[in-house]
Amino acid sequence: MPAPKKTARRSLLVTSAVLSSLALAAPVAVAAPKPSDSPSASASPSATPPASMSSVGGARLGRPGTQVNLASGVPVLPKDVSARSWIVADAESGDVLAAHNAHWRLAPASTLKMLFADTLLPKFPGDTKHKVVPADLAGIGTGSSMVGIKEEETYTVHDLWLGVFLRSGNDAVHVLSAMNGGVENTVKAMNEHAEELQALDTHVVSPDGYDAEGQVSSAYDLTLFARSGMQKKDFREYASTVRAKFPGQTKKGKKGKKFRESFEIQNTNRLLAGDSDVPVYEGIAGVKNGNTTNAGATFTGVAERGGKVLLVTVMNPEKPEHNEVYKETARLFDWGFKAAGKVQPVGELVPPKGAAQAKPGANPSGEAGGSGDGGSGTAGTGSKPVASAPAADGSSGIGTALGITGGVLVLLAGGAFLVNRRWPLPDLVRRRTRP
Repeated sequence: MPAPKKTARRSLLVTSAVLSSLALAAPVAVAAPKPSDSPSASASPSATPPASMSSVGGARLGRPGTQVNLASGVPVLPKDVSARSWIVADAESGDVLAAHNAHWRLAPASTLKMLFADTLLPKFPGDTKHKVVPADLAGIGTGSSMVGIKEEETYTVHDLWLGVFLRSGNDAVHVLSAMNGGVENTVKAMNEHAEELQALDTHVVSPDGYDAEGQVSSAYDLTLFARSGMQKKDFREYASTVRAKFPGQTKKGKKGKKFRESFEIQNTNRLLAGDSDVPVYEGIAGVKNGNTTNAGATFTGVAERGGKVLLVTVMNPEKPEHNEVYKETARLFDWGFKAAGKVQPVGELVPPKGAAQAKPGANPSGEAGGSGDGGSGTAGTGSKPVASAPAADGSSGIGTALGITGGVLVLLAGGAFLVNRRWPLPDLVRRRTRP
């Protein structure tokens, strides 16, 4: 079903606050053992999580089962959530409001593309052009999701990222990986970036998230990837784009004149684009979905309501219903917005290792690639992002915004953490009556 073409726009600003050092101090990083190299390493795990998991973000997050501090005035968690693992977190403070097997290492599917994008987006300006050769598309897994890239055709990096975010195109991932020196080099960079983010449950084997032996992540780590990625302007815009035009194949007309038409692609994130049984979620602004044989359905989303910005990750619901991963995500978002400000956190999203060494004033707009206007890597001509209003600072494409100020956005100075920048989200899609 086509996504709504209109977006409601409003000006929102979450006031930055000085955060206490205790709230943002990174705990000792205790990782789970590295995945086995045995053939069973990529197989779907048993229904029982390990008794011992990573304690990154707090000891309770390493325990199996549901972790939440229910008290007077705190709403009860939804009972109809069947996912093997999930997490609800405040994107600003980093507080984990509730979690279920948060560090269970599971196959991530295409949600791993969030790490891929967060790693590679700064490397290529969006207007960079690349002519695809056969080697670029080698090694794509059977049955992969594809955006429709053709050999011997030229695409901009902007085109390729639209293919990654909207259609989860493994062909686009492989072309970008080829531009980055190949799949092996890209996988190495992704693993290094995961370690920098303290996402120690993650081991990357394939950059597109396709099932591979030993490839694992966790609801906790996927949430870290989303939080880090959303602090890049072009990541935010791609993640919030509902539909866009994508270049087709060059053809010859009747008189031999070459022409190249485009075709429309729509975001496969059903909370953003909607579906027959899933309405657009009020306040949604991204991020990424996935589905493979080993992973089942996975999804990480970010949404805002009433001045609160939440991240929810859901991995592998056991219920076989259509779009179940989105339905369970929506229930957890609903709970989180009701519980925010009432429930005591059970852990936190840790900042990257290098957060304390960050310097104030560097790249304040938060876009990848380092250009003040977000570069041409932002969702531009031919695309229809959620955010289309000019920003308060006059830059295009990002809308008047929210401030996200979590642990990755702070400095350690004189023993106190100081907020040094704000990270805007795009204007957010509002729920409306469906046709």
